[in-house]
Amino acid sequence: MTQSLLHQILDYANRANPYPIYEELRKTPVHHEEDGPYVVSTYYEIRSLLHDPRISSDARNLASTALDPLSESAQEEGSALPPSFLRLDPPEHDRLRRMTNRPFGPPHSPLMIDGMRGELHGIVSGLIDGIGDPSRIDLVDQVSYPFPVTVICRLLGIPREDEARFHVWADAIAASLDPDPGADVTERGKKSNDARTQLGMYLAGLIEERRKKPGNDLLSELATAKGEDGSMTTMELLSTAALLLIAGHETTVNLVTNGMLTLLRNPDVLERLRTDPGLAVPIVEELLRFEPPVQLVPQRTTLADVEVRGVTIPKGASLWLVLASGNRDPQRFEDPDRFDPARRDNQHLGLGSGIHSCFGAPLARLEAQFALSELARRLENPRLLEDPPPYRQNAVLRGPRHLNISCDGIRP
Repeated sequence: MTQSLLHQILDYANRANPYPIYEELRKTPVHHEEDGPYVVSTYYEIRSLLHDPRISSDARNLASTALDPLSESAQEEGSALPPSFLRLDPPEHDRLRRMTNRPFGPPHSPLMIDGMRGELHGIVSGLIDGIGDPSRIDLVDQVSYPFPVTVICRLLGIPREDEARFHVWADAIAASLDPDPGADVTERGKKSNDARTQLGMYLAGLIEERRKKPGNDLLSELATAKGEDGSMTTMELLSTAALLLIAGHETTVNLVTNGMLTLLRNPDVLERLRTDPGLAVPIVEELLRFEPPVQLVPQRTTLADVEVRGVTIPKGASLWLVLASGNRDPQRFEDPDRFDPARRDNQHLGLGSGIHSCFGAPLARLEAQFALSELARRLENPRLLEDPPPYRQNAVLRGPRHLNISCDGIRP
């Protein structure tokens, strides 16, 4: 029996290359299978819906009759911590996002991210120094994962000795985003809920410490802030801190790993980056289009009947937006399956769009630029040991679980 397109997307067998499935999906821009979500795959329609106030991010608006592989886990998740602003609608979303943004970036803290350049360079350089045997390097375990984890922990003020503690929590929470039809939803929800509870308890202790004795870190700023929007409640602060911890590294791990995999498959571009680190800026933008770290947004709900390309999506329906498919839409991008860092007008969907566009986009871009330019500069004759590499199970946060490479040496 032929698998439905939706199940093909979710099937791990297609994780290494889902793009032919997306191409097929775009032939029906609004795809709907019986009892399943409405799946939108074309660029202009996705972008429009990301800006449409009739589209909700709050799972509580999902009609009880709408079946979605994620709905049960979303409900389970809510019992541990309240929804983060990522899963709220205005005005609650806007208030919490404004409060979080105040110490994090423009316009109130315009130099926050740019001021981290020296520290970012030092962290990634130290990780490359510690690689050891150049004949077999697991880029994920040795660079792509520890780099953004270290960065977000230092930004928030997580003690260095605790940085490893939330690895298991992060994996369990990230797994809850994966609409895997073969997974035990109850068990996955329990693991996610347990992880959020443990993370919440850990953060609660840190927040209490910061309120008594604030430091020079983002968690202290959030815990003691009193602005025009008031102060965050303890539960709001907990859910926001958990979001920043998880989202602050999960997507960047994939961006760096997908990026290095793509560069190793395009050695001419890798060599140009080695001699000209300034190329990291357009390279990262094209990577966000070509191999985005978030492939699809599966948690949207219609607040009213919405017509898209002649199809009426009913109120309360589950809506999936396949960002990675939109990024390869030939109606928007010329020769979309070609990796081209010189591409002009590259308004990709790699970091989302609209009110829920990636909160940490400036930091993610900078981290990827530093990581890829330093790896290109310092690794001598790098090459893949396995292609395709083994991928993570997750269809939403798609990226290699390991990226085993070899090189002739490591330059100082």
